[in-house]
Amino acid sequence: MSFTYHRTVRFQDTDAAGVVYFANVLSICHEAYEESLEASSINLKDFFINPSVALPIVHASVDFFRPMFVGDKLLIRLIPQKLGVDKFEITYEINVGEVLVAKAITRHVCIDVSSRIKQELSDEIIQWLETNRRDAEGAERRRSREVI
Repeated sequence: MSFTYHRTVRFQDTDAAGVVYFANVLSICHEAYEESLEASSINLKDFFINPSVALPIVHASVDFFRPMFVGDKLLIRLIPQKLGVDKFEITYEINVGEVLVAKAITRHVCIDVSSRIKQELSDEIIQWLETNRRDAEGAERRRSREVI
């Protein structure tokens, strides 16, 4: 099954209208990304602190379909896709129960930390992409059979 992250909306995630503040959705998605890396046995401390390569986000977007409120139980499904030798994209499907409430995308590029020049994705990230993509494709095939 594709990687999913469970998260409860907290008061600190919301704005004055009582719904999740738009920018916090990307923060929640990043939490899910970090959790998926850790679930793939990637050491987060080594990955984020003083690495030789970095994977900065170069594009992010969110589409909102329904509001999210304090106490909502979110289920975030990650669907990563390799876009080239030096970049990948993650689609995040955010559900409350069976309802798709938002969909986000982050695009990442691999760079050398010192020179800031693009370079090929590391073997561990390629493995993470392949494992999670394969799982996501399998889940998608299962869901399409259920619809029929």
